[in-house]
Amino acid sequence: MRWRKAPVLAMVLALGVLAQPVKITVNTQLVVETVSVTDKNGKPIEGLTAKDFVVTEDGVAQTVSFCEYQKMQEAAPVALAVPAPAPAGDQVAPVTRGQISPERPGDVRYKDRRLLALYFDMSAMPVPDQLRAQAAAVKFIRTQMAPADLMAILSFSDGVHVLRDFTGNRNDLENTVDKLFVGEAQGFDFTDADDSSADTGTAFGEDDSEFNLFNTDRQLAALQTAAQMLGTLNEKKVLIYFASGLRLSGVDNQAQFQATTNAAIRANVSLYSIDARGLVAQAPLGDATRGSPGGIGMYSGSSAMANANNFQKSQDTLYALAADTGGKALLDNNDLSVGIVQAEQSIASYYILGYYSANQALDGRFRRIKIAVGGDSSTKLSYRQGYYAGKEFTKFTSVDKERQLQDALMLGDPITELTIAMEVDYFQLNSAEYFVPVVMKIPGSELALARRRGAEHTIVDFIGEVKDEYGATMANVRDKVDIKLTGETAAQLARQPIQYDTGFTLLPGAYTFKVLARDDETGRIGTYIKNFVIPNLNKELKRIPISSVVLSGQRVDLKDALFNAKGKGPVVNPLIQDGQKLIPSVTRVFSKSRDMYVYLQAYERGATAIQPLVAFVTFYHGQTKAFETPPLAVTEGLDPKSKALPLGFSLTLNKLPPGRYDCQVSVVDPNGRKAAFWQAPVMLVP
Repeated sequence: MRWRKAPVLAMVLALGVLAQPVKITVNTQLVVETVSVTDKNGKPIEGLTAKDFVVTEDGVAQTVSFCEYQKMQEAAPVALAVPAPAPAGDQVAPVTRGQISPERPGDVRYKDRRLLALYFDMSAMPVPDQLRAQAAAVKFIRTQMAPADLMAILSFSDGVHVLRDFTGNRNDLENTVDKLFVGEAQGFDFTDADDSSADTGTAFGEDDSEFNLFNTDRQLAALQTAAQMLGTLNEKKVLIYFASGLRLSGVDNQAQFQATTNAAIRANVSLYSIDARGLVAQAPLGDATRGSPGGIGMYSGSSAMANANNFQKSQDTLYALAADTGGKALLDNNDLSVGIVQAEQSIASYYILGYYSANQALDGRFRRIKIAVGGDSSTKLSYRQGYYAGKEFTKFTSVDKERQLQDALMLGDPITELTIAMEVDYFQLNSAEYFVPVVMKIPGSELALARRRGAEHTIVDFIGEVKDEYGATMANVRDKVDIKLTGETAAQLARQPIQYDTGFTLLPGAYTFKVLARDDETGRIGTYIKNFVIPNLNKELKRIPISSVVLSGQRVDLKDALFNAKGKGPVVNPLIQDGQKLIPSVTRVFSKSRDMYVYLQAYERGATAIQPLVAFVTFYHGQTKAFETPPLAVTEGLDPKSKALPLGFSLTLNKLPPGRYDCQVSVVDPNGRKAAFWQAPVMLVP
């Protein structure tokens, strides 16, 4: 009897289980590829189906779930007369302003249409260039827009705004371009602290924070946002980027550039950069739009050389953005509409292939794709060669989180969800080694999400590694800071950033430091990559060898440093004196209401007794000397081991008006007839 009742009992149990609500989670990753297929003569090949394509991902065969052919209407463009009605289904009103209407997975809304997005970076263009870009867009819409073209209008000033979703109505597009507010977002351009800089007298805006000084990072992050918006569409997209150059300066985060290009590649977006300055006949010392640089550089040629180099660097980033995403850059051309035409011609008839990846791991790693047309070796295929998989770092155990944080450090696709600022300095310890203090700052507002979730505290994890120029790991860091989000600490976070510092002992050479910070409560991650060089000061014979110059607006008692974690440096940290630690500014933004501290070391190699030095600090506003300290005679304090002579200043700047300045530190040896000079831009705020 038992053997007969067992199947019935099993069935009853099974029915009881099925009667309960069951949640089934399926992790599938849809990969969409746009593939141009042409014959040996360059003509598009039509009529292919999903069975004709062979797709592999990291060598593993994939099953093509859908195949859609997009046939572009290659009829000649006609001049604007009557608004061209858009085909049914072309226009879907966005749910909210500032949004590209998304498509469902596998849905192809804009069949046989060419998608062009005009992106105006108003923060990177002066008024004449804005007008030139606006005129080029109107010219293309009126006389060069083809029947297959659908266009969207985006702009960036205080954020990314979608002014017009994709449409073929040329009257609507022209009206949108005409309504662009010329002169918007001016004053954010980067000022070069070299012989080409002019005395502009520009004051610092009261609404800007110190982290907004990373202007190029902000522009690249906005481009990344625009690419991610377009990534919700399955079709091939082109983003035409109007800007007056884009320069990566020494304070910018190189991880943001990589994240932007990777986001565009992942979204099937090609960037076509257009230099809105056109063909520039540049005067050696600048034209009438800027002040004279002044100084001896006007006569030595250094001003003209710096001016030309800065212009070239601003175009290099535009070129790199386009080249890394499969687009082109239009440089030194007065007809800016040519760049839009080039972008238009880049999209010919193509296939949209979709498959669900057999690799379901959300590890963020790069996956290489190969596509071929079975049985025909004469065809030429153009497609995206791979993509970065999705990333998910929040739903893990403590062991999984540690492993995923280490994996994130190795990713070629940086994560830039948190804002990080970093400063790397160096101080000589002995004849061979240097102590390299590293200071990182994260705005306290970045923890607002964790506070809204009701968390009483959060842990910020730090992981990073220092590699030499050959790629060998020389040092690493793994640390965490536990931060309270309630009470007095929460109030402090609203006024000051999260501070973390560490240190390494390194030899002279060129290095790259990559560091990640993660909010353990929300899982948000930020990446910062910095290249730095430690010079061999033993070879400095013509000038006085000096260390890095640290500018600070804060000295704290070691026991009161709330956001400090233990570093991995030597026992003696040059920034710690008399039980107080000097906190480097990093962003070099200072308040007039607080003292400013300047610290550096000069080295007297081979000296048996101290050689007196004289040092002073000068503030320049353009070429005008705005402030200078009395000469400081240093006659004691020589370290017998490192031969380091400390130089420190405490400055009261309440009499200086807010604005941009160049801070110069001068060190003079009156007996040896040697000197050393250091200069960097700073910002004073009320």
